[in-house]
Amino acid sequence: MKVCIAEKPSVAKDIAEVLGASQRKDGYFEGNGYQVTWTYGHLCTLKEPHDYNENWKYWKLEDLPIVPENFGVKLIQNQGVEKQFRTIERLVKEANEVINCGDAGQEGELIQRWVLHKAKCKSPIKRLWISSLTEQAIKEGFEKLHDSANYDNLYAAGSARAIGDWMLGINGTRLYTKKFGKGKSTLSIGRVQTPTLAMIVQRQKEINLFNIEEYWELRTKFKKQEFSCQIERLKSEEKAKKGLEYLSSKEFEVTSFEQKEGKEGNPRLYDLTSLQIDGNKKFGLSADETLKLIQSLYEKKLVTYPRVDTTYLTDDLHPKVPNILKGLKYYSRFTEQLLSKPIVKSKTVFNNKKVTDHHAIIPTGVSPSGISPDENKIYDLVARRFIAAFYPVCTVSNTTVLAKVGELEFKATGKQILKPGWRQLYEDESAAIKKEDTESVMPHFDEGEKGAHQPFIHKGKTAPPKHFTEATLLRSMESAGKNVDDEEMRELLKENGIGRPSTRANIIETLFRRKYIEKNRKNIVATATGISLIDIIQNDLLKSAELTGSWERKLRMIEKGEYKLDVFKKELYSMVRSLTDDVIFNATGSVSFIDPSEQKKKKKRVKNTIDFSEIQCPKCSSSKLLKGNTAVGCLEFNSCGFKIPFVLMGKKLSENQIKDLIIKKKTTTIKGINNPADNQKIDGQFSMDKEFNVQFNKKE
Repeated sequence: MKVCIAEKPSVAKDIAEVLGASQRKDGYFEGNGYQVTWTYGHLCTLKEPHDYNENWKYWKLEDLPIVPENFGVKLIQNQGVEKQFRTIERLVKEANEVINCGDAGQEGELIQRWVLHKAKCKSPIKRLWISSLTEQAIKEGFEKLHDSANYDNLYAAGSARAIGDWMLGINGTRLYTKKFGKGKSTLSIGRVQTPTLAMIVQRQKEINLFNIEEYWELRTKFKKQEFSCQIERLKSEEKAKKGLEYLSSKEFEVTSFEQKEGKEGNPRLYDLTSLQIDGNKKFGLSADETLKLIQSLYEKKLVTYPRVDTTYLTDDLHPKVPNILKGLKYYSRFTEQLLSKPIVKSKTVFNNKKVTDHHAIIPTGVSPSGISPDENKIYDLVARRFIAAFYPVCTVSNTTVLAKVGELEFKATGKQILKPGWRQLYEDESAAIKKEDTESVMPHFDEGEKGAHQPFIHKGKTAPPKHFTEATLLRSMESAGKNVDDEEMRELLKENGIGRPSTRANIIETLFRRKYIEKNRKNIVATATGISLIDIIQNDLLKSAELTGSWERKLRMIEKGEYKLDVFKKELYSMVRSLTDDVIFNATGSVSFIDPSEQKKKKKRVKNTIDFSEIQCPKCSSSKLLKGNTAVGCLEFNSCGFKIPFVLMGKKLSENQIKDLIIKKKTTTIKGINNPADNQKIDGQFSMDKEFNVQFNKKE
């Protein structure tokens, strides 16, 4: 009998159906010479300190560092887990062959190997390695099963990661808690968690210390085109006025007019991190929410394996692309032109050297049905990106105009889309981009052209660095703290990123749970506890993103067979011993702890309210505003008539939305507004026209 072990019951059911194991038993399926059973994710975990030594149950500085002679695994204490393990143990003992059908990745390999090790498996082991759960993929996978030994390095890397996390987590947490916790709280330390927190704290400090300064810039308009003066920003209004006076007395002259045709390359296919970033940017989904949604789509056979860190496909997938495109029936208006001719084999899409375990996330070609609205959003991202990868490039015209006014040089740039190419896939969501591009289309200029111009002063303020959002934090984790926009450079830095694509979402969630960070709308803000914890950590090995990234690189090298697990463990043990001695004997400082009840009171007490009596009426400009019971209106309403009701189209507006409407002449997009035509919920924004009447603009 061949025993197959999947990572969860739903996957086991899919595999059993393909293999013909149709008899449902207690904890497994059976039939056609196969028994298909399952785990529930992790059935086993590394042993805890007290499992090695009873004295290690108690947290004492003198016992640190805790370094077991040999690491062991144990069953997670849970009746369901124990029962399922006994089933696996019995089946494995009687099997002629065991087929590891776990998730095809490092974590999946570790989960299954620990279970097989605990079950004392003596049977030959094969490995099912597939990138999707469609019937065809499962059949093909069983036709070419791999020898388990081919994945020993993958298991070694998973073991090294687990041991490293245990060593730093157990020792670091006990070390800082006993030294600085004051018995009030546990101070959680982690190999990836701590440098991630350090990046957030560093950004927070940069923002807090930033000194906002006013500046003035000289600009002018010629033939309705705005030009900027190519000098440093002026730090005094007096200098700006002198500059304006100088410009007003001189003629404008075009010194250079250049138009170049350029190309905007196709967006790369999604890896997990870039998908999580777009999920956060476009829909406000957390990294963890996007991971759960794409995992669900994978289990529903709609997309390929999602926990990947590559944006490339293997060459052997090229012949399969047309069939996948044909399966995307909801996108036929985009796929028809692609299917009318052979699919181009682009090097930015197909590259065997850039793919290790799995290729980029792509649709399987199975038509979606019965999926949730959020699942549909994520599926749409993946499907459009896949189609866009095979579209022609976007062709643009880039214009640069140089000019001078007296001795001062000016410059203006503009861009016009000539052929949209892959941008056609995003026309419905890129109205703002198209509008911006249209506005920057320039009139024609001739070199040597002269004429009158309209100089003016632009006043601005320097802006502090931006807070991290989940999107920008994920990108920084991937690049070990480096800000990278270029896709090729991003690929190179992945080797040294901190954490893995599949674990980064959980790391961020852990920091929220520990109250080290919190959200202010989309922004991630470090709490007082998070800041003071990083302040007392002097050792760069714990909080440096780059150093942690280099450890991540060693784990990848173990996976490739280029670095030994034993060497990694020796370095790890040495680092932990050094860290322990340094903190016990040298570290000083204290941690600020937040009382949750006090924090709630404080939040309630400092709730922001807008004083409308300080805002000028936008219509008459002579009176202030007054907040009434049902509306905000002009103090001289009887003569002016300006008023904005609190409720518009059945939607109660917040004070901030009303303020935006008054000052910015429009609100942000508001969801769930009643459409009076059919009483359906729609999204859109309220704006104010030239007559100061409120109108509604539906989001297309």
